[in-house]
Amino acid sequence: MDSPSLDFDVVSPDAIRDGRATDAYFAHTEETLRHADRNPHVVAEVTADQFPTGEFELLAGVKDAAALLEGHDVDVDAIPEGTLFDGGPVLRIEGDYLAFARLETSLLGFLSHASGCATAALECRRAAPDSTVLSFGARHVHPAATAMVERSALLGGFDGFSHVAAGELLGREASGTMPHALLICFGRGQQEAAWQAFDEATPEGVPRIALCDTYSDEKDEAIRAVEALGDRLSGIRLDTTGSRRGDFRHIIREVKWELDARGLDDVDVFLSGGLGPASLRELRDVADGFGVGGYVSNADPVDFALDIVEVDGEPVSKRGKLSGAKSVYRTADGAHHVGLRDRDGPEDAESLLEPVLRDGELVAEFSIDDAAERALADADRTGFGDE
Repeated sequence: MDSPSLDFDVVSPDAIRDGRATDAYFAHTEETLRHADRNPHVVAEVTADQFPTGEFELLAGVKDAAALLEGHDVDVDAIPEGTLFDGGPVLRIEGDYLAFARLETSLLGFLSHASGCATAALECRRAAPDSTVLSFGARHVHPAATAMVERSALLGGFDGFSHVAAGELLGREASGTMPHALLICFGRGQQEAAWQAFDEATPEGVPRIALCDTYSDEKDEAIRAVEALGDRLSGIRLDTTGSRRGDFRHIIREVKWELDARGLDDVDVFLSGGLGPASLRELRDVADGFGVGGYVSNADPVDFALDIVEVDGEPVSKRGKLSGAKSVYRTADGAHHVGLRDRDGPEDAESLLEPVLRDGELVAEFSIDDAAERALADADRTGFGDE
């Protein structure tokens, strides 16, 4: 008897769009309101902190939030992706409540997870501003979330990422050369054969970066890679596990010494394996680039909540939240200010909430490059990630 085929535990895009990807109590709420013939006109806001805290996080996921709400009879305003925020609403929805009630769960998921990953990426970017930094964390998350992780990494200032399917979705080419598995498949003592086969088989546009820490110490394998590939070698990568590193900085300096002694000071040294902002700061002067994995892909989501703050034109709120539709401003010193929407903001302050949807139609544009540029400029203005 044939075994039944298995499928992946992935919620479909159709289920997300039509509101089935929701918490059960929103379905019960919808049923109850329809039964009672109630559907008030509301203003709802997504916030993490009510008042500015000075602890900034990077907003991401607005593109997916817009795709979710598009076609529903609502107006949406949001802080642009790539903006650092520390309090007040990052997104505001206005419309009849039943037009979007079932979408809250997915909306918060889009914003929370992406913003956490983007914030972690920007921390790494600020820690090594002049280095190449790539996202290597796809293996740590559900495959369905990989494009979100890689997009968030780019938004936080990374130079590229490793996941092929995410690259196809985002219109970017994935980066990467070889894993330890390639060297192991050739066998101990056959590292040269593996590096040379890679060189012969791989398209010319792919850098010849040899992984140099599989069987023997990093210095030994680096020298052997140089001798095997000569001037075709673009760089080496060290992915040594934390338990075997010892003084990693000293190891890297040894490797660079040996490369320089052979007239190969133009061979780049890339590092990967359990890296985060602290290690990037420590090693940025002795390495040319980094692959960062779990620090970004496993970042804690931002704890966003969505709250109704106005019903039929009247300010309302639950306990612990602020009533009334609000605006958010960036002042000249980089700080934020939160105020009621119908009041004047601080003098010479920039209003941050911008139109995204009007009557359910998209009026905003989304660019990863523009968002990344905004994030780096905001980091300079706010001092985000300064040592």
